[in-house]
This record gives sequence, C-alpha cells and structure tokens, in this order.
Amino acid sequence: MKVFTHELNCRQGDVVLPVVITLDAPAPADRSWSCSYEIDWPEGPRRSNAHGADALQALVLALQKIGTELYTSVHHRSGALSGSSPVGGYGFPVPPILRDLLAGDDVAAFG
Repeated sequence: MKVFTHELNCRQGDVVLPVVITLDAPAPADRSWSCSYEIDWPEGPRRSNAHGADALQALVLALQKIGTELYTSVHHRSGALSGSSPVGGYGFPVPPILRDLLAGDDVAAFG
C-alpha cells in the first residue's frame, strides 16, 4: 500500500521530466519487516526495499536508501536533479557516511 509520493525534477536538455518517488507501508517479511519504494527515473523505474527489525527501522532505512540513490545518481552529480526547495536538497536523509553529499535544506535537516 502506497503511503507517500514525492516528486522531483530532472532536466534533460530543454526538457524537465518528473522523477516520482513512491513509498509503501512497511510490511511483515519472515522474521523482519520490509519497506518497498520506487524511484521513477527518466531512464526507467527502479524498485527496491529495505529490511529492519521492526516497521520503524524498515521505514527509516528505506528513506535512507532513497536518499542514497538520489545523492549518488548521475542526475545529482550532473546538476540535473532538483527538488521543490529553491536552495536545493531532495527531502531525504542519507546514512552518516554520505552526509557530505547533502545539499540545500537537507544539510540543516539531516546533516
């Protein structure tokens, strides 16, 4: 069940394409919990999930995986990816080892 949708933009030449991110509710999975998400990149959707000991951990890890994918993407490195904030950032946390990649509002929120 989808619980969250967030939209970013990706500039490709003169065209700006939406990058839609959807997040599912955490669900029990064997001896853990799983939280699935999808990033609909211009080159095609990428679906993945995160597992945690409980629903909250699975959710937090999924949010960090999304942030990791955004901040390590070719679209971020090229400057083509943008969020709704005029100062930058995408609204997702990253693991501590990647915090130096944070931009704009994400620095104050997650740095």
